[in-house]
Amino acid sequence: MTLKRPDFDAAIIDLDGTLVDTLSDFHAVLLAMLDELQLPSVDRAFVELSIGKGSEHLIRMTLQEVGGKSDLFHAAWESYQSHYGRVNGDQADVFAGVVEGLEAFTARGVKLACLTNKPTAFANDLLRMKGLASYFSVVFGGDAFERKKPDPLPLIKTCEALCTEPSRTLMVGDSSNDARAARAAGCPVVLVTYGYNHGEPIREVDADGLIDRLDELQLD
Repeated sequence: MTLKRPDFDAAIIDLDGTLVDTLSDFHAVLLAMLDELQLPSVDRAFVELSIGKGSEHLIRMTLQEVGGKSDLFHAAWESYQSHYGRVNGDQADVFAGVVEGLEAFTARGVKLACLTNKPTAFANDLLRMKGLASYFSVVFGGDAFERKKPDPLPLIKTCEALCTEPSRTLMVGDSSNDARAARAAGCPVVLVTYGYNHGEPIREVDADGLIDRLDELQLD
């Protein structure tokens, strides 16, 4: 799809499922966590349906799935953080078209921010590992603000950091979380078709457009 460069000054881009395929990372971390807690394992299909709403949500959903008691959350959180720090990026791949898309934004002078529900430290490490960090002027994770996407607060705060108005800041994501946050914040939103949308058809999400690759965003 074609966007007019004068219509926006910056873009906020999601990480997991939009820039990088991290499903295998999440699965490996959860398996290690569950093994440490002596709980049953989960399959990739469950993980794909559960990621995207932050680490706390993912851990609670996983404990519920395997019949773990809620009072295991603290131990599960500590285990998850430890294993994620070790695994982060090892089994993750940058999606096709991402580097070309980021290069196109940069060539047009569009300011870029990465906004994810992944913890900020893990997000920064992953972006550096995959050679994407230099494209972004700011990176905010799920622990950066009081609330996470789909709440609009992270987008509003990111626009403030970019010194841009929400109406002139494009959100690019892969799920209804991104779209709902963008709509509430007043940002235009485009979604990729290949990410993780909690098992819901991405074409049924309210967005301004859909793309199969990030470099399909043609900037006039």
